[in-house]
Amino acid sequence: MNFSERTNWNLEVSDFAARVRAHRDSGRDLLDLTSSNPTGCGLYYHPNMLVAPVEDPPPLRYEPVSLGTPSARSAIAKYYLDGGCAVSIEDICLTTSTSEAYSFLFRLLCNVGDEVLVARPSYPLFEYIAKLDNVVLREYPLLYDPNDDLPTGRGWTIDLHTLEASITAKTKAVVVVHPNNPTGHFVSAQEREALEAMCAEHQLALIVDEVFLDYAFTPAVQSFAAAVPPCLTFVVSGISKVCALPQMKVSWMIALGPQSLVREAMQRIEVIADTFLSMNTPSQLALPHWLASRHSLQRQIRQRTSVNLRALDERLVSTTAQRLALQGGWTVVLRVPRTVQGRDFADAALGAGVLVQPGHFYGLDEGRIVMSLLTHPQIWLTGLRHLPID
Repeated sequence: MNFSERTNWNLEVSDFAARVRAHRDSGRDLLDLTSSNPTGCGLYYHPNMLVAPVEDPPPLRYEPVSLGTPSARSAIAKYYLDGGCAVSIEDICLTTSTSEAYSFLFRLLCNVGDEVLVARPSYPLFEYIAKLDNVVLREYPLLYDPNDDLPTGRGWTIDLHTLEASITAKTKAVVVVHPNNPTGHFVSAQEREALEAMCAEHQLALIVDEVFLDYAFTPAVQSFAAAVPPCLTFVVSGISKVCALPQMKVSWMIALGPQSLVREAMQRIEVIADTFLSMNTPSQLALPHWLASRHSLQRQIRQRTSVNLRALDERLVSTTAQRLALQGGWTVVLRVPRTVQGRDFADAALGAGVLVQPGHFYGLDEGRIVMSLLTHPQIWLTGLRHLPID
């Protein structure tokens, strides 16, 4: 059987993953400081939050709507209006996940072999979606300036010069994550202006992933939907993070920019969405309730991440590790010794019964690890005590 080249991935388990599995299989305790699943971190979910809105009204009648039901899209528009952004439901398309939204957009914008620019470091999801859609990814760097570090600095910036130099005749879009995962970097007003001008000049689309937008450590940051951009822009988000409901599979994209481009884009997106009709009726009926109920879980998450961040800063005093600046999100990056007694830091931590993510998983430099601020506080505090940083 000759399978397609687009699915010819290296499926071998990495050496580090194999060591983690062996540690778990041995029955030894493992303090996991990487868990980012909100449903598994001890947050409180009201018993009626999930089921009640699905039962009333009962979703017995199927009425396929390519872009999503008007009630669901209106609820999304209200979510943005609560943040000071006026968006039209005609410019919203529901998807089952942000991954599906990216795939729709790659198909909308790219021919086979066309290129999309993505940040490094970033979450390693785009490469799989791009390969499935026959799109080539090109990376542009996020730079870290230790002189613009804690406690008041931003730390991370987009290397706009390298980004623009990476644009070729095959480039169709630029992806930014606002805030970035794992760095927690929000796109600044100056960076946004430069990105939009660059995309308009080169006739590129700007794709903005805002799933972590509501979780800022700095004063609230506005969505890219807050103003009409000069370039075709797509804002992507979903209730996996907005409502801490990854199991309910509702996401969306919003088209913004010059009206002629938005209209043509939405016409084409509607055909793509109609081809798959992947949204289920119960989730669409429940979405207004879930979005209206988001504040309780968001408060819990903000409190959890803030408390864990303070505990981390207290633990790092007079140690060999340093926290890098972050502005939002659920993850934190540490600068750590590359080796501890001859072992890679993540391996040394595993030997001490603590699981952290090696930075190279995200494209970070050596001597970096990533941890989740959603971790249950008791596990977090115990795990921090056992980190080999003294």
